[in-house]
Amino acid sequence: MVGIDPISLGIINPPAEYGADIVCGDIQPLGMHMQFGGGQAGFIATRDEESFVMEYPSRLFGVAPTIVEGEYGFGDVAYERTSFALREEGKEWVGTASALWGITAGVYLALMGPQGMVEISEAILQRTSYAMKKIDEVDGIQVLFPNAHHFKEMVVNFDGTGMTAASVNKALLDQDIFGGKDISREFPELGESALFSVTEIHSQADIDRLVKSLVEVTQ
Repeated sequence: MVGIDPISLGIINPPAEYGADIVCGDIQPLGMHMQFGGGQAGFIATRDEESFVMEYPSRLFGVAPTIVEGEYGFGDVAYERTSFALREEGKEWVGTASALWGITAGVYLALMGPQGMVEISEAILQRTSYAMKKIDEVDGIQVLFPNAHHFKEMVVNFDGTGMTAASVNKALLDQDIFGGKDISREFPELGESALFSVTEIHSQADIDRLVKSLVEVTQ
């Protein structure tokens, strides 16, 4: 089973190519805007085998040719396993909000196209590498796991500054910057650390401003 950021699939091989039976993840990165609580929906994919397909916890649609050559239609697959057929005994549970966000993600992918997904993945990878390099250059601050592969996210440690991750975040907020997620309680073995993330919406200027602010609040 593999959990994955769908945006990263523009640059890395699909999990099925390295042995995954089940792949799941969040589709929020696929064009969903920020709002109260965020737009949230997930995806799940498996090998095309009945033992997997019949266990899907969501409504499943298939694509099939119609009597018109070159035309395709959509319809429910394995309807007998759904809550529509079995009510409380059904295996799926579907909500309108998730279905609408699924449409959002579908439109985003269609507009981006294969090349667009490659370009956005490469851009995020470059921004991530740049952010790691610049943040790690700040005195007292260390980016952990530097030799691992990073896509969007990085763990930033503040032990060398004598400050807590919470105090760093508070100081950054005073400069109108949301800091990283404080993970010092969840992962005490990592010390005073926070999880930072950069995506396609962050420019080089944004990253440079973050680094400049980190210098100001920790020195």
